[in-house]
Amino acid sequence: MSHDIRTPINGILGMLTIAEDQQSDKEVQAECRRKIKVAAGHLLSLVNDVLDISKLESDTVPISREPFRLEDVLESCMNIVVPQAEEKGISLNMDSHSAEHGDLVGSALHLRQILINLISNAIKYNHAGGRVDVLVEQVSEQNSAAVIRFVVKDTGIGMSHEFLQHLYEPFMQENSGARTEYKGTGLGMAITKKLIDRMDGTIAVESERGVGTTFTVELPFEIDRYPECRRDSTENDDRPDISGTKILLAEDNSMNQEIAKYMLESAGAEVVIVQNGKEALDRFMQSDKNEFDCILMDVMMPEMDGIEATKSIRASEHPDGKHIPIIALSANAFAEDVEKGKAAGMNDYLAKPLDMELLLKAIAGAVGRVCRTNS
Repeated sequence: MSHDIRTPINGILGMLTIAEDQQSDKEVQAECRRKIKVAAGHLLSLVNDVLDISKLESDTVPISREPFRLEDVLESCMNIVVPQAEEKGISLNMDSHSAEHGDLVGSALHLRQILINLISNAIKYNHAGGRVDVLVEQVSEQNSAAVIRFVVKDTGIGMSHEFLQHLYEPFMQENSGARTEYKGTGLGMAITKKLIDRMDGTIAVESERGVGTTFTVELPFEIDRYPECRRDSTENDDRPDISGTKILLAEDNSMNQEIAKYMLESAGAEVVIVQNGKEALDRFMQSDKNEFDCILMDVMMPEMDGIEATKSIRASEHPDGKHIPIIALSANAFAEDVEKGKAAGMNDYLAKPLDMELLLKAIAGAVGRVCRTNS
C-alpha cells in the first residue's frame, strides 16, 4: 500500500511543481489541474478501499434495508462507468429488461458499490476496442422476495485458473506490474465478495487468459409492494436554492473553510465562519432569533467537537436551539458515525471531501427550499 498511496501523491506534488514553473502557460496550467484532479480522485479511492476492507473484516459494516428503484441504481452506475468506457474506446452495453420487479428493499448503496467495482474492473482490465456486457434479470420470487442476477461479461485480459483460487484475497493481483499499468490495489474484489456475503448473495466467475471474464452475482431483495407512497414523498426535480440564506460554518481547517465558503457564497449564501465547536456554540447563543438558517458543523474540532456542540445547542434556551438545521461535515462517514451524529441532534451527515451538489441539496432540503409532492 505504501507504493499505491505514494504514487498519486507524487503525481500531485509533481504537477504542482510544473504548474509553479509554467505559470504563464494557460494550457500547461489546465493540464496540470486535470492531472491533479485525477490523481487526487485515485488517492481518495485507495483510502476508501482500505477503510472499507478494514470495516468489512471487523464485521462492523451495517447492511441497510431501504426502498429503492433498481433502474435508478443501474442508471447511477452507468453514469459513473460510461465515461471510463468511452475513454478506453470500449463498447458498454446493459440489458435490464428481464428484471420484473424494479421496486425493491435493501441496500442500494452496497449494490451500487458491487456493480461499479465489477463493471469498472471489466473496463480497466480490457483491451482498447473491447466490449463489456451487463445483464440484469430476476431469477426467482418467493414470499415477497426476489433474487436478482447481475452478469458482467468482458472481452478483457482474463485470469488464469491458478489466480482464480486467490481472487478474493486482499491485495492480490495476478502480475507484479498490474498496479502500475491498471492503477489497482487488489482490494476491489475482496470488498465485493465480502459485501455480497453480507447481503446473503453469491458470486461466481469464469475466466480465460486473453479471452475475457464473466462474473455472475445473485442477490436477494425484498419486493417493495408500496412504491407509490415512497415516490410521492421523495421524487423531486427542483433545483436546490440556498440564495439569501445565512449559514454558520464551524470548521477548524483553513483550507476546508476556504472550499466550503467558496461553494456556499457561489450559490448566494452568506457565511459566518468559526474555528471550533465552542466558538460555534458561543456565536449561536449570541445570535438573534432566526438570524441563522442553518449550521454546518465539522465533527472533529479542538476545544469542543461537533457532537458536543450540537448537543449543547439542542439543550440550550435559544429560541432556535431545538429546530435550527445542523448538518455534519466529517471525514468519518461510516454508519455508526452517522448514527452518533443524528443521536446528538444533527439533521444530516455529509462526508468529506464535500460534493457541491449534495451540499446544496442538503441545505436546501433542511431550510425548506426544496418543494415536495404531497402524498
